[in-house]
Amino acid sequence: MIDRVILHCDCNAFFASVECLHHPQYRDVPMAVAGDEQTRSGIILAKNELAKKCGVVTAETIWQARKKCPGLLLVPPRHGEYHQYFQKINDIYQQYTEQVEPFGIDESWLDVTGSQKLFGTGSEIAEILRNRIRTEIGLTISVGVSFNKVFAKLGSDYKKPDAVTVITRENFRDIVWKQPVEAMIFVGSNAAEALRKIGIRTIGQLALADRELLYETLGKGGPAVCDFANGLDESPVLTFEHTHEVKSVGNGTTLPHDLSNTQEIRSCVTELCELVAGRLRSCGMRCTTVNVALKDPQFHTISRQKPTKNPTDITKELIETAMEIISANYHDGKLVRSVTVTAQNLVPCDTKEQLSLFLQADYKREKMHELEEVKDRIRKKYGRRALRYANTLQSDFE
Repeated sequence: MIDRVILHCDCNAFFASVECLHHPQYRDVPMAVAGDEQTRSGIILAKNELAKKCGVVTAETIWQARKKCPGLLLVPPRHGEYHQYFQKINDIYQQYTEQVEPFGIDESWLDVTGSQKLFGTGSEIAEILRNRIRTEIGLTISVGVSFNKVFAKLGSDYKKPDAVTVITRENFRDIVWKQPVEAMIFVGSNAAEALRKIGIRTIGQLALADRELLYETLGKGGPAVCDFANGLDESPVLTFEHTHEVKSVGNGTTLPHDLSNTQEIRSCVTELCELVAGRLRSCGMRCTTVNVALKDPQFHTISRQKPTKNPTDITKELIETAMEIISANYHDGKLVRSVTVTAQNLVPCDTKEQLSLFLQADYKREKMHELEEVKDRIRKKYGRRALRYANTLQSDFE
């Protein structure tokens, strides 16, 4: 059987690189794109090379980064701008294969197995892409080339920035097995710590580990990551269109201060449901399930879901369902650090609903839909805060 040829293309310090492209002076100072410094959710999203040399790392808190680098310049994120660059880069990828699967906003897998007669070997296509993105867009990428998705991603992480690494069946033990277990996708910090407790620190040790012991340690994910470490990964690279099908819509927030009662939580939930409902309507979808996640100051999370009475994109109905979940799972006095509301099990908005036995109820929902559409038009013209629920007027969260 002929091996597949998979690329994993990773934009180097994507957010920071886009900002440096627009502001060349940022290249000369330690700089990072970060969240709001005044909130507890302020973390480093990306950093330039000078900040990296100071020890600044992605996902650490701003105060930690400032301890390492007191002169660190912080720049607020511009997600709309980053999305435009994401689209430009993936447009180039799609000129070489239809099988382009984004993984977040700055990474994509490409299956170029069928493209080699036109464009060359996998490593040659990787070099073409690296050069085109540098010259046409002004950004750099690192590319891993391998026979499966897991090793291709390991390859793009192996040499940075602006590099190509080829991992084959012949050399993967020399390159991959020496790396720490947390370097491999699907092995997070908790899994890595659990593996270290049983003496597994490298991917090579993971590859040779007892599968029953791995199952006892990590559950069904244990044997799976063992397979990945041995190069056994047949997962396909999906098409760009397939990965962009909307499967859920959610919004969450970490509060400036802990919430301690249902009334405060309802104000937060109202804001979040407004955002979720608006996003549902903008993509022409309705949800049939609402999920609510509450996180306390110790980072313990409860997550519960409940079906809606009808497929809905109506803010009021999302609020009612979310608060029913909270009423059943929360009591006043328990502190809440963050709240997330997610609309799940989506269906197109033109999906036929079961008619109510009471025509008045159907008429009322129709009028509610019309009201939501009017609200959308007003907010589009005057901004999201132009219309607000009364119970959110005194809130200090976004």
